[in-house]
Amino acid sequence: MAVNRRVLTLDEFTIQAFRQIPNATGELSALLRDIGLAAKRIHVEVNKIGLVDMLGETGDVNVQGEEVKKMDVFANNQLIGVLKHGVSCAGIGSEELDDIVVFDDELSNQSKYVVMFDPLDGSANIDTNISIGTIFGIYKRKTAKGTPCSQDDFLQPGIAQIAAGYVVYGSSTMLVYATRRGANGFTLDTAIGEFCLSHPDIKCPDDGKIYSVNHGNFFKYKKPVQEYITCCQKKTENDGGPYTNRYIGSMVADVHRTLIKGGIFMYPGTKNKPAGKLRLMYECNPFAFIVEVAGGKASNGNERIVDIQPEHLHQRTPVFIGSKNMVNECLSYL
Repeated sequence: MAVNRRVLTLDEFTIQAFRQIPNATGELSALLRDIGLAAKRIHVEVNKIGLVDMLGETGDVNVQGEEVKKMDVFANNQLIGVLKHGVSCAGIGSEELDDIVVFDDELSNQSKYVVMFDPLDGSANIDTNISIGTIFGIYKRKTAKGTPCSQDDFLQPGIAQIAAGYVVYGSSTMLVYATRRGANGFTLDTAIGEFCLSHPDIKCPDDGKIYSVNHGNFFKYKKPVQEYITCCQKKTENDGGPYTNRYIGSMVADVHRTLIKGGIFMYPGTKNKPAGKLRLMYECNPFAFIVEVAGGKASNGNERIVDIQPEHLHQRTPVFIGSKNMVNECLSYL
């Protein structure tokens, strides 16, 4: 088999890309490299999870009120460890922690960036070997360099993200990240231990034929949402259909498919939980940024996800995200 010597690693690609930016310091490249390192370590444990004592819960409950899986803790610790010992991150916010973690040391206080992440999205699916992932958003801090970061650095709208990305641990492990210059995907080559460019300049199709929603909550959704779902079910070849329903129950897997193949992913609010389930800062903002860079659209039903001004770290929001034309049709019902 011929080896493609023109394939770029994650490090090579980011260095080349950021060289074109005036006054680039290399901090963002280093930050993405650190996240890639943590992803490789998580990948190793995910791939042998049935062979080691990493299945099941720890017995704790996180700030979201969810049972904490052992792999949640491992992934969270890996991300915190590599970012704290790097030189490009002033602090982090994690879905698994009540509050931000400030890396208050001389090097970290000089860093320009803070990172928000969901260390292991879809972890409820770990025990059944379904694709899971890591989601992250990178923000330029508002506080002065040389001082510790603060919560104000994290409570920024998604449009302020410098970069955002995710890692999906599935049939292959893939890292996708976006800046305002574009979205690119890198697949982990386990033979050399490097993420290699496999999906350059990702574009989300304007249309699709897949809608992704939890049908089990159908009668808990508001009437306009029910009407749009019914519309999806009734699509024929004459009006762009037929549509197919695909719902994995792991946002990183569902939105990754939507980004690559087109479609719409929906997690609406319900009558009992009008704000929905998904977290604005750790899940919706990063994905909204990525999908919009790729030409798609993301809304909470009333406004762009990335325009929402967050009020607290663990804020939730409904989300309708994916192919531009499909999201627009959905919003016409809402």
